[in-house]
Amino acid sequence: MKFITKPSKQNIKTFLPTGLVLAFISIFDVFVNAFFNYNLFSFLPSQLSYFLPLILGFTGLYLIRIEFSGYRSLDILNKNINSSNFNALLTLLTVFIIVKSIPPLLNWFILDANFVGNTKEDCTGDGACWVFIKVWFNRFMYGLYPNAEQWRINSAFLILFAVVGVSFFVPTKIKKYFILFLIFVYPFFGIKLISGGSFGLEYVESAAWGGLSLTFIISAFAILFCFPIGVFLALGRRSSLPAIKYISIGFIELWRGVPLITVLFMSAVMFPMFLPDGTFIDKLIRVLIAITLFEAAYMAEVVRGGLQALPKGQYEAARSLGMGYWRMNLLIILPQALKLVIPGIANTLLALVKDTPLIFVVGLMELAGMIGLAKTNPKWLGMAMEGYVFAGLVFWIICYAMSRYSQNLEKQLSTER
Repeated sequence: MKFITKPSKQNIKTFLPTGLVLAFISIFDVFVNAFFNYNLFSFLPSQLSYFLPLILGFTGLYLIRIEFSGYRSLDILNKNINSSNFNALLTLLTVFIIVKSIPPLLNWFILDANFVGNTKEDCTGDGACWVFIKVWFNRFMYGLYPNAEQWRINSAFLILFAVVGVSFFVPTKIKKYFILFLIFVYPFFGIKLISGGSFGLEYVESAAWGGLSLTFIISAFAILFCFPIGVFLALGRRSSLPAIKYISIGFIELWRGVPLITVLFMSAVMFPMFLPDGTFIDKLIRVLIAITLFEAAYMAEVVRGGLQALPKGQYEAARSLGMGYWRMNLLIILPQALKLVIPGIANTLLALVKDTPLIFVVGLMELAGMIGLAKTNPKWLGMAMEGYVFAGLVFWIICYAMSRYSQNLEKQLSTER
């Protein structure tokens, strides 16, 4: 009886084909129903025909759940999505939901969508009105930045991408100069190029900056500065000097204890009240500093986790070689600690990028802010869905690229073999 009911390597020639056929019929029925509105089992009672694909699929996955089958693909499938009855049920429900969701999404995104035209009246279908994105695309990228001066933003980012790209191919001895350039020279050069006011460039106030370019500007500057500040705060929190230790603890707990939206509001509205008369700091600069310090507090705790994960033997070995505090940390401790917390660092940086839309509270319009402004235009009322779907896709692409890079970096630096 056990031979009949329990799939095993001995009865694989019977159970495997039967299970695959049942699983295929199950998924095929859902596919045909979703895309062609046809039910293969319409001749059965309605309730039975509704649940029959799930029953057939569940039975099929059970029959192919054979341990150490000798087929590599089958063993991988069973290990990942068919290891138990519960996982098999979850797998089927997930597949069914995805298959059922494809037709309406495909219709809305492409088949019934409108791509041609220049006004809302050109959107006559039941799908998405991508005309809205096409007409406003320039504003979504550059905000209210003058069209004739947008080459400056493009040039600033091209220089940044070029420097970062070249740094991957230069020797290690030269790479440090690229890093120093990116931290201490490029931020001021980039801001000056975009803002203008000298070298014959027209001055463009920061209130006109916006769109995806502003998202990149804030994210890039905050990432460049929050990481080193966070490292110093992490070292300071573990310092044996009471003054440095408690100042670092106070800074980290203060900034981690308040929401970012409050920090932005304080930097834009309250902070200027405490400045001496005649002193002016641009709103964008205040926002950049606020976001950088806020994220540095979180980065510090991530780095501190890596420092605490290292055994004391690493510190003792470095001291036995006669290394001082800074040489020990820069050459021995930090490289190992940072390697351990790459996922945490990437997570903090991803959160930073996704937090940039909060700057709308201080009147700066990045990508999400410009979409909010565009959807309130009387000529384009009702286009919020298309705008936010576009913003979601853009943010997903950015965050996914950063996530993949962090995973590749983690594999390259891994010492496990």
